[in-house]
Amino acid sequence: MFILKKIRSILKWMVVAFFGTTILSVVLLRFLPVYFTPLMFIRLVQQGGRGEELRLHHRWVSLDEISPYLPQAVMASEDQRFLVHHGFDFKAIENAAKHNMRSGSKRKLGASTISQQTAKNVFLWPGRTWVRKGLEAYFTALIELMWSKQRIMEVYLNSIEMGDGIYGADAVAERHFGCRASELTKGQCALIAATLPNPLKYDSGAPSPYVKRRKQRILREMRNVKMLPEEGEDAAK
Repeated sequence: MFILKKIRSILKWMVVAFFGTTILSVVLLRFLPVYFTPLMFIRLVQQGGRGEELRLHHRWVSLDEISPYLPQAVMASEDQRFLVHHGFDFKAIENAAKHNMRSGSKRKLGASTISQQTAKNVFLWPGRTWVRKGLEAYFTALIELMWSKQRIMEVYLNSIEMGDGIYGADAVAERHFGCRASELTKGQCALIAATLPNPLKYDSGAPSPYVKRRKQRILREMRNVKMLPEEGEDAAK
């Protein structure tokens, strides 16, 4: 009986510690820059394991230092309902499931929202296990509850992988276009968004014909996607 009580006590404090530390980290990162992510560490380990020179290009910039076309481009490409959903786009999930179940569908569709990708990039590691997906859903709900859409976009555009050893808008602007994130043109933003499904395969600095075709499609889609509202404005309107 004593052992069972001890185990229950330990489990209780483990649960309290988990929720306490995760909620606190989400609250803190509502205000603090994200300078390093688990994926950055994993990529450095992979580079070192292959005997390569370590590559990590990243510079945090605020949302107002990023071209307004970049949020619009990534919404057009990755998550057109970003401003109206609450972290999960159930319509996109349903459409992706139907597509992936269809006979002869070779290219699998995903339905991860920008909020889900932000949660994964900042708090978790790559993978497709049920445990990681469950944690992703948990962190997605937390950031949607505690962060504004503008903050989610700001963290997303600063933390997402955009090339080999390149993370965030300012780093890709400098490495691929020789400018700052604020100076990116509409076409360059669409080109960056076109590589996001696989930034290690597709290069916005030397785009393939496929990436160029995706860029043109994204530019067309951007006509139907509103610009990201200012902080404090109703994002859903």
